[in-house]
Amino acid sequence: MLIKLIVDNFKSFNKETELTMIPSNKTRKKVDHKISVKSTPLLKYAVIYGANAAGKSNLVEAFNFIQYSVVKAIPAYATTMFCKSEENNSKRASTFELQFTVNGKFYAYGFSLILKERKITAEWLYQLYQNGTAKTLFERELGKKPQLGEDVLLEKVDEIKLQTYLEDFDEKSNMLFLSFMNKEKKYNPNSKMFFFKEVFNWINENMEICTPQTSLTSFEYYYDDASLTIINELIKTFDTGISKVSINEISRDEFKKELPESIFDNLMEELKKKLEESDNKKFKVSMRSHNSFFNIENTKNGELKVSTIKLTHGNSFYDFKFKEESDGTRRLFELLDILLNKSENKVYVIDEMERSLHPKLTSKFIELFDRLHPDQKIQLIFTTHESTIMDQELFRRDEIWFVERDKDNNSNIYSLDKFKERYDKKLSKAYLEGRYGAVPVFTSFNFKEV
Repeated sequence: MLIKLIVDNFKSFNKETELTMIPSNKTRKKVDHKISVKSTPLLKYAVIYGANAAGKSNLVEAFNFIQYSVVKAIPAYATTMFCKSEENNSKRASTFELQFTVNGKFYAYGFSLILKERKITAEWLYQLYQNGTAKTLFERELGKKPQLGEDVLLEKVDEIKLQTYLEDFDEKSNMLFLSFMNKEKKYNPNSKMFFFKEVFNWINENMEICTPQTSLTSFEYYYDDASLTIINELIKTFDTGISKVSINEISRDEFKKELPESIFDNLMEELKKKLEESDNKKFKVSMRSHNSFFNIENTKNGELKVSTIKLTHGNSFYDFKFKEESDGTRRLFELLDILLNKSENKVYVIDEMERSLHPKLTSKFIELFDRLHPDQKIQLIFTTHESTIMDQELFRRDEIWFVERDKDNNSNIYSLDKFKERYDKKLSKAYLEGRYGAVPVFTSFNFKEV
């Protein structure tokens, strides 16, 4: 679970900015939103409000940047992502840090770099303890080889491995050491170096980040009978007009009509290679676009089977394709994955949660998320403009955040918990009135005819 995100000199965030999932001692409501890990309570939600261009999406982008940098590499487009409100920021290091818990351990992993040059200036990993102390697992400085902490005592075999790895590692490269230590390397779970794997896997697998350009949906649940039954029950509660969701096999010709010819030909070539490499073993590939999705798997006789979603509306004589549904309905199908997820320690980070959804659908989704994940170690962090869900029956005060830009065009983030308000106050009304900031401020405009 996420404990804290820290970011500095990134896009609209000029100074060190912190989003914390640690609950406030002042907030007494919604105690069920506090999830304890070894007696340390963490919050279930972070709901982030702000005007357009206030910096909400940049906060989500910070999560995305960290994950991409660790799993793949420092992206080429990073050179323009420093905060541009001050001239010196192009030469000043940007800092990123995640604090989180996995398998009962608490970690702080971070790195700093000159974004314009994609040059890593520092990297660190600490194990945190509940008494406020920390143990250094590794540290790295500019131009120097990474070093393990003095308290990390390796077995002889691991010590030899580490020395070999360090000889291969180029400290001047733009690759993070955490990434390097997970590149084609295996660790015994009992190894003192297993933290490299544990931390990398959490960042890679436990953070699910969804922007308007990406999708959460894998559609794996639609191929499980038990999950499909739940999906059908859920979709009816949202009043979309859909009465039944099922999986429908389609012919190769039907599939071909759905794709541009060049994409179809390239796909068939790739699938042919995959079929040859699979050695008659089972494989399944899912394709997803904004308008449709397809699942492709091999059969026993070596042929390809293509299937897609089929939707029934009430007593309608004809079925509907996924692409025939509204943006809001397709969006809802994306979010169903979150409701169906049963794995622990997931953190969903979603930009524009309410995109294409009616306010009541957004509110209903939150209610279902609460009901389906009552004691699960799972968190939902999302940006939104939807003031109608700013309700103390849905969220705690310390789960509601605001982002606004100051006079220098820098983003600042703060929690509703810093305001002293009566608990019966209508939060959404106060927010729209500008009581908490983070709303658009319009100037007058005189139109003159030419």
